[in-house]
Formats: sequence, structure tokens, C-alpha cells
Amino acid sequence: MSMQVLINLFIGFLWMFLQDDWSVLTFAVGYLFGLLVLFILRRFFNDKFYIFTINAIINLTLIFMYELFVSAILVMRKILARRIDIKPGIIAMETSLESDLEVTLLALLVTLTPGSVVMEVSEDNNILYTHIMDIPELSFAVNKSKVRFEKAIKKVTRP
Repeated sequence: MSMQVLINLFIGFLWMFLQDDWSVLTFAVGYLFGLLVLFILRRFFNDKFYIFTINAIINLTLIFMYELFVSAILVMRKILARRIDIKPGIIAMETSLESDLEVTLLALLVTLTPGSVVMEVSEDNNILYTHIMDIPELSFAVNKSKVRFEKAIKKVTRP
């Protein structure tokens, strides 16, 4: 992916030099032309087209922001209730992610959402031991978030 970005930047600067116009607009036109060239030549690269990866990263960020907002609302509703009736506990969440980067990213995203903390990852990276603030209500939400995060992480990290 980084090679594609460098080639695209090179094409953008080359376009700017050949046009003999040192403006941002000329560079932007050259960059877009470079995107078109790289899109046509994408089958000659080992990685997928980098715009698709950037799109997947943006999608993962939006999914995280949505899950963050929803889980924050659930936690606030539990905390601001007249009687705090929570049943904390630890659950074991199985994951289908394979690499250390994917599992680490999933653990970070689950930990950053309110109401859940990944305490430990098993040796084979298949199980995340997660502390949840309220098992009956939040465990379903955390599992749903985990499934959405896994799908988005796979789109970012796999070809």
C-alpha cells in the first residue's frame, strides 16, 4: 500500500512539473490522474488498491464511533438510574481473527467502548476474556460490537 501512495505522489509531482504550474490545484489534478493510472494498473500490485484500504479504515472508524456512542448511552442509562442494579462479570469471547495486529486492534476497540474491558487474550489468540459492567444487558451489545469490529478489521487488514 505504501508503494502505491508513493507512486501516486510521484505522479502528482511529476504532473505539476510537466505543467510548469506550482499550485495545489495542479498537484490535485495530477494526484487524481495518478489515482486513475494506479487503478488501471492495480492488478500488477501485490496489495489491493490503497483507496479501498483507506475506505475500509474510514468505515472502521465510523463503526467505532457509532458503537462508542451507543455503548456510552447504555452505560449512562445504567449509572444514572435511581437504583444501580448491575451484575458485573467476565465472559470469554471467541474471535475468528488470526494475526496479532488484528487481535490487538479488536481488544483495543472493545476496551475503548464503555462498559467493557478486555482483561486477557488467550495464548492462541482465539479467546478474549472481557469484563463487562452488566452481564445481562451489555453482553449482547458487546458481542454485537465484536462481530461488527471483526468484519471491519478483516476488510482493513486482509487483501
